[in-house]
Amino acid sequence: MMKKQGRKPKHVPQRTCVVCRQKTEKRRLIRIVRTPDDGVVVDMSGKQNGRGAYVCDRPECWDKMLNDRAVLGQALKAAVGDEELAAIAAHRPIAEDAGAS
Repeated sequence: MMKKQGRKPKHVPQRTCVVCRQKTEKRRLIRIVRTPDDGVVVDMSGKQNGRGAYVCDRPECWDKMLNDRAVLGQALKAAVGDEELAAIAAHRPIAEDAGAS
């Protein structure tokens, strides 16, 4: 008789940050999506239709993405406007060590 195998480990989707190029779990990244109707927006659900790009929660990655709009534009294959960039900047994570004094 064959032995019963244990359960397989659950599959955890991996995605790459478009700025630092590090792979990590999809749930730890923030998705920015280009939609046909709304333009470029932050997708907090991670399920919105459209071409998506993932950014990790490190403030350095967000600073680089917001200062060099070509990074995001290349990932989404679209130009990112000033208003869209300002709306994305509102979702920038706060540095964790800023409050530790």
